[in-house]
Amino acid sequence: MSQKLRMAFANELNKGKLLFYKGQLDEAFYHFERAHILSQPFYVRHVKSHWWMFRIGIKRIDLAEIFGQIIRIIGSAGSLFGKYPVGNTGGANVSPFKPMPIPEDLKVYFE
Repeated sequence: MSQKLRMAFANELNKGKLLFYKGQLDEAFYHFERAHILSQPFYVRHVKSHWWMFRIGIKRIDLAEIFGQIIRIIGSAGSLFGKYPVGNTGGANVSPFKPMPIPEDLKVYFE
C-alpha cells in the first residue's frame, strides 16, 4: 500500500469515526464506504471498514446491516487472494459481488 493510499484510507476512516462518535451516522457511513473502496485490496484495512459499518448497524439496531456486515467481514478474506468487487461501497444495501465505479476523487490513489 502506497503512503498516499494509506493516508487517504486513514483520513476517511478517521472522519467516519469522528462522525460516528458525534452520532452523525449517515455521514459516518459515507466515509466508511469511501474507506472500504480504498481498502479492498488490503485485508486488515478491508475488515476495519466493515467493522465500523457493523458498529453503525448495531447503533441503529439495523439487522440487515448487522448480518450483512458479518457476511462481508468473513468475505473480506477474498482480499488475500485478490478477489473483490472493485469500487463496491461495502454496505449491506449493495450486493457484495457487484463491482461499482470508483469515485473520481479516489481514482488517483489507484494509479
